[in-house]
Amino acid sequence: MIKKTETENLFANKRIFLAGASGAIGRQLVPLLIADGWQVVGTTRSADKAPLLREMGAEPVVVDVFDATALRRVMTEYKPEIVIHQLTDLPQALEASKMTEALVRNARLRDEGTRNLVESAVLAGAKRLIAQSISFIYADGPQPHREEDPFLAETHPVYGETVQGVASLERQVLNAPLDGIVLRYGLFYGPGTGFDAPIAPGSVHVSAAAKAALLAITKAAPGIYNVAENDRTVLTEKATQILGWDAGWRPGR
Repeated sequence: MIKKTETENLFANKRIFLAGASGAIGRQLVPLLIADGWQVVGTTRSADKAPLLREMGAEPVVVDVFDATALRRVMTEYKPEIVIHQLTDLPQALEASKMTEALVRNARLRDEGTRNLVESAVLAGAKRLIAQSISFIYADGPQPHREEDPFLAETHPVYGETVQGVASLERQVLNAPLDGIVLRYGLFYGPGTGFDAPIAPGSVHVSAAAKAALLAITKAAPGIYNVAENDRTVLTEKATQILGWDAGWRPGR
């Protein structure tokens, strides 16, 4: 495994494969990556979003993460050193009438979609995989929650399927034969989310969330990091101390 102190000079070709580049986090992250000198291939399922990605500086690729053959072909041709998994499948502003079906799709994405991404990343020779997880399914217990705290039960009547999907994603990323980094984000607010302000304790602005992914490329040791605002819901000390992350970061500040 790659040690944190070795990463600054490790990534020679500066290539990143960003899965979910047209999503709320992806739209914040692509400009940060480009400004930092990375070459970015950004995926989207919709050809209509390809011009947006190109305008931001990424090379767009229209591919479905569930199409394992196509995903392997694209990634092995590009040969990225870094793969960033920012894929979700949730309705705008978490519209309640659509959430039941969306949670099922999202759980499949975290399980099967992550499996395809991990396999493709390994085949392509990637050195580091950074994946989006969540920090708001910890089981009841003393707060703030640390990364070592347990999740809700997988039999939970509302969030059981979500817990199963998240647990699968994290297990696959951390057990892969490369540097696996899991960012447990709080609930998103800000541009592209449908929310202008925090909607619950432990939220995080999409700009700050994207910044955490950028910092994780060269500063993170393999493992799990809570990434949320410091309201004593979850402990973010690991992200602030190791990554140098600041929940109040916004572009231009």
